[in-house]
Amino acid sequence: MNHTMKRRAAALLAAPALLFAAACGSSGDDGDSANGVARVEGKAGEKPGISVPKDTEPSKETVVKTVSEGSGDAIKDSDFVRLDWTVEKWGDDQELGGTWAMAQEDAKTPRRQSVEQVGKPSQQLPDKVLDAVKGKKAGSRLLVQGTAGDLIGENLNTASGIGEKDVLVWVIDPVGADSVDAKGEVKGDQAATGTGMPEVKAVPQKAAEITIPKGVKAPKELQEQVLVKGDGPKVEAGQALIAQYTGVKWEDGEKFDSSWDHGGATAFQIGTGSVVAGWDQGLVGKNVGDRVLLVIPPSLGYGASPDSELAKNTLVFVVDILGAA
Repeated sequence: MNHTMKRRAAALLAAPALLFAAACGSSGDDGDSANGVARVEGKAGEKPGISVPKDTEPSKETVVKTVSEGSGDAIKDSDFVRLDWTVEKWGDDQELGGTWAMAQEDAKTPRRQSVEQVGKPSQQLPDKVLDAVKGKKAGSRLLVQGTAGDLIGENLNTASGIGEKDVLVWVIDPVGADSVDAKGEVKGDQAATGTGMPEVKAVPQKAAEITIPKGVKAPKELQEQVLVKGDGPKVEAGQALIAQYTGVKWEDGEKFDSSWDHGGATAFQIGTGSVVAGWDQGLVGKNVGDRVLLVIPPSLGYGASPDSELAKNTLVFVVDILGAA
């Protein structure tokens, strides 16, 4: 997945009203409400409802609270996490941003959610909001409430109409999480690539070396091959897939992107249209631990984005599937 793909995913997930993209929350009992903390209605995994007590000033302190505790493992620093979120301004029922309002391509396609790495900068969530998931269990519902100035700080988009003293209420549902070494890579004997497919040489701790076959025309349909067979669980549509990858252009064999050039393992939601269709079609159903070779025609790559510098290219990817959340 190259920079263009990352920007595309971020743009699709960005909150339309606020560039700081956040999550809303509140506590759920009357004691908290009396102390100026919002109330959250609904179970984790369902769109939350947020209400604030009438004639009560919001707490002057930033509040982080577990509204309901999940049954998953505790989320650690640097974990990759898939989550739902929403955010509202205290006393205003209007949703300012979040994942619950994201449209699905069709009824069979899972809803888009945010995928983040704890402790790393996010294009979706302020650092203090994302950090609230540390130590909490996957499957929980969390409340984060505080002033925009405290939670967002210098990244506050003043053009949004939100001031530093405005109190924001976020509800965050960390749906799943996984711990993966940033330098991790698939292990195992690699199969030879099929006839007419690019050759692949795995280089430890570096981008794979991919050689395009001479005299072979680029395929017009998606081509895929599992080079190393893993024994992990199957990847399901809607999950956060964690991977190392290298991508080259079929036309000249030039590398245009690799996770190894950007600090190692990265994550994205698969099977929801958040990445190019060739990834959704070629990686859903594969196993954690697989190394997969994908040859993606423009129609399943960036062909629908004429402004992309890769719009006319057939893309060749080698993807190591390291985890899923």
